[in-house]
Amino acid sequence: MIGFVLTEVERILKKYQTRDSYELLDAIGAVTVFSNAYKSEGLKGYCTIMNRTMYAVINDKLNEYDKRIAAGHEAAHLLLHRDEILRSPVKAMRDFNLLDNSGHYEREANAFLADFLLSDEDVLSAIEGDETDFFSTARILCIPAPLLAFKAYNMIKRGHRIQSPIDLDSRFLGR
Repeated sequence: MIGFVLTEVERILKKYQTRDSYELLDAIGAVTVFSNAYKSEGLKGYCTIMNRTMYAVINDKLNEYDKRIAAGHEAAHLLLHRDEILRSPVKAMRDFNLLDNSGHYEREANAFLADFLLSDEDVLSAIEGDETDFFSTARILCIPAPLLAFKAYNMIKRGHRIQSPIDLDSRFLGR
């Protein structure tokens, strides 16, 4: 199933010509709402569909990097899991642990997000330095290390010879 997700990222990048989470939400017709109703260590975001309108609600107490990640993650759900959202009794996908690998939908959203935000070339360029390790590469790319682990996994699937020292089930945003 991850193959489908990576193909979908390519299609979305070609269609919308952006790697910006907010621009993608706008391009797909989603309404982005920033909410102060949650603690910074609480709910990161959720997406829902009401009256045929897609919404991505982002915790406004997150830092700017985490807001961008939450927005991209919710866009991934809206693009990949629209039918599941509509079938859900609560009609929403809520994310406390954005980079959690515990569920099928979360794995897909994270795989999508990693490839959407970062090109393979950006990652390869960032790791070229002799003194650059995995975690400093993540800092250079302004993303959390768990998201880089998803990107590394995607790149390995495409034949790149890179490694990730951490597993895909990191729950750092839930802390």
